[in-house]
Amino acid sequence: MQNFVAEFVHSLTGVSDATASVYRRDLLAFAEWLETTGVERIDQVDRRLVRRYLAHLDSQGYARRTIARKMSGLRRFFDWSRKAGHTQADPTVGLSTPGASRHLPSVLTDRELGGLLGDDPTARVDESDQSPDRLRDDAVLELLYGSGLRVSEVCSLNRNSVDLRGGVVRVWGKGAKERIVPLSKPAVDALRAHIEVHFAVDLPGDEPEAMFLNTRGRRLTPRDVRRILDRRAIAPTHPHALRHTFATHLLDGGADLRTVQELLGHSDLSTTQIYTHVSKERLQRVHRSSHPRA
Repeated sequence: MQNFVAEFVHSLTGVSDATASVYRRDLLAFAEWLETTGVERIDQVDRRLVRRYLAHLDSQGYARRTIARKMSGLRRFFDWSRKAGHTQADPTVGLSTPGASRHLPSVLTDRELGGLLGDDPTARVDESDQSPDRLRDDAVLELLYGSGLRVSEVCSLNRNSVDLRGGVVRVWGKGAKERIVPLSKPAVDALRAHIEVHFAVDLPGDEPEAMFLNTRGRRLTPRDVRRILDRRAIAPTHPHALRHTFATHLLDGGADLRTVQELLGHSDLSTTQIYTHVSKERLQRVHRSSHPRA
């Protein structure tokens, strides 16, 4: 089956490298499990066997969300396999998986956000520090919150991706889809300060077009961004929380769902709709804590 997995992954279009890597990893794990059951050929996989695999995952303590993701990969693989003529039937047809529990995304409080961006008196930021690293960190955080970019999108930005005069940034999101996202004024200011310092000197590294570099002169990675948050946050958080906060604050401010969907780069509106629940919960909390008859 491993050869078929490689062929399937190669056939994927419209998905990011990260998504293709997840498909490959999940399907190879299924192939390894098949070997333990004595199954040698892909056309020997039937519905009963897939059910046994799902039960195995559950017995190993995998979260429902993870099992649902693995099942999604199996569905796509066996649909491709049937169309490619490797199997006569799709053993995943009609099979259901336990619904993934959908946790509401975490949204930063005003104090937590102010701590990260340096607006709060308790912020762990030295205002006198105007080093290249400090200016870079400011620009990264302003993009994560002010424009709601994914951390991978921030890391992949090039200098020509940003139009400071027009106040927009060109982003390549999931599925290699391009979108144009507005920049907030603080983000424009932070980026301008970063660019003036960053591109004024001959920095080490072989990616001169990269907008953000780490201390080794290489393009910034998501792990580097998490380290920035660890240094700046007054409470533990993660880069995606800034994107969640961006979306929730837009809805709180009256933005319509379709606009938020476009800004976030979601292909499916249902993905964006979870933020309406977050926004409602926030309003209910404010009502309960502020209104005398709540």
